[in-house]
Amino acid sequence: MKIVVLDGYCLNPGDLSWDDLNAIGETVIYDRTEYIDSIIINRIGDADAVYTNKTPLSKAVLDAAVNLKFIGVLATGYNVVDTLTAAAKNITVTNIPTYGTDSVAQMAIALLLELCHHVGAHNTAVQNGEWEHNNDWCFWKYPLIELSGKTIGILGFGRIGQAVGRIAQSLGMKILAFDRFPNKTFENDRLKYASIDEIFSQADVISLHCPLFPDTTGIINAENINKMKNGVFIINNSRGGLIIEEDLAKALKNGKVGGAALDVISTEPIKGNNPLLNIDNCIITPHISWAPKESRQRLMNIAIKNLTCYIAGTPQNTVI
Repeated sequence: MKIVVLDGYCLNPGDLSWDDLNAIGETVIYDRTEYIDSIIINRIGDADAVYTNKTPLSKAVLDAAVNLKFIGVLATGYNVVDTLTAAAKNITVTNIPTYGTDSVAQMAIALLLELCHHVGAHNTAVQNGEWEHNNDWCFWKYPLIELSGKTIGILGFGRIGQAVGRIAQSLGMKILAFDRFPNKTFENDRLKYASIDEIFSQADVISLHCPLFPDTTGIINAENINKMKNGVFIINNSRGGLIIEEDLAKALKNGKVGGAALDVISTEPIKGNNPLLNIDNCIITPHISWAPKESRQRLMNIAIKNLTCYIAGTPQNTVI
């Protein structure tokens, strides 16, 4: 079997091993591949199996990959693959559905805590001598916020949303949760399901953990921001397209939104003209919620098992 990995660097920049994949067949691993069909076609060549994270596999690419039988997406989202063409050509497509729950939930809370304490900015101030030369024994450059007793609204109460809720409850927060398929057994005196509008009007913090569907695209927009509490915090490490960035930027600048912490942006890598750049109360990190080594190792293990199960005739995690 011939195997090609089109963009393996983000998954494995050198701290993991491809040995288990190499053991399956003749494997070529590229760190990155330009998003140009002719280059992608050339690199796939006569491979039987291809792995991609963000490199797009268009109809033209799939039509040219005459030997291709298996596509492994090295992520949960699989919109980079023309699945209609793959299905028509009887190519199995798999994804990685549940590798990063704990890592993503941890990052969501880290983003929230950074908004509350601005640890990085205060460390920079100390390193720059501001504490050394201060007249008082302590100082703070931003308002410091205690989360206990405050309400977090979680849009999307699946595995990740639930994990975020558990951590938030341990901090003393109250939970309002929205999900398409509510499980009322989760409810208790500090966790209740609510409508989206109830969350917008009542939550001190809104944390996004929903998929990017037509009805969730741009759900954080000017109209909905106006329904929110003054000074609300918004956390997003789900999908950048959930936010209308121009509307959020305006609300951050006028104070309607007290702070935003984002690990995802509508276009990645971020462009220099993104309206959310250089706003003091907006924290942006470069899509790293998934990236702890433990999470990436789980992803790799599942990706390789997806291929071995396919070879054995018992495919798992198929999207078509």
